[in-house]
Amino acid sequence: MSEMPADDPNSHSASIEVAVPADRAFEFLADGMKQTHWALGSWDRRDLGGGLYSGTSLFDGGELFIRPHGNRDLLLVDYEVGEQPDGLRRLVEARIVPGETLGRGADRCVVTLTIWRPAGVSADVWARIYHAFNVEVYMIRGRLELDF
Repeated sequence: MSEMPADDPNSHSASIEVAVPADRAFEFLADGMKQTHWALGSWDRRDLGGGLYSGTSLFDGGELFIRPHGNRDLLLVDYEVGEQPDGLRRLVEARIVPGETLGRGADRCVVTLTIWRPAGVSADVWARIYHAFNVEVYMIRGRLELDF
């Protein structure tokens, strides 16, 4: 089970076309509380104040701390993540590409999640992250398109 489709040992990206405007997708992805609806490694989200959130992993029950940093001009959300609030690192990003940029219309966009693999992450955990990101983009699309 520790094997994954080999694509890149340093980072992984998953993307999906979503039938909503880019600004709506950005608002959803930049909202730390809305991650409780799609981030499998950080469910049952709690707002700790000051832009810091925590959630519980559906995989191992561990607590993950998250601080999202949204840049509306770039349609980019950087997520600082870590097991301790004072040990956060920018390892995850969500980028939204407007549909009109890709010739798909203003009512659509493409959402891409990217994660970088820090030293010490086992092959088994990296495989789990790989598969989780591929599922999470579908969860994001479902939540956005159904106005969840």
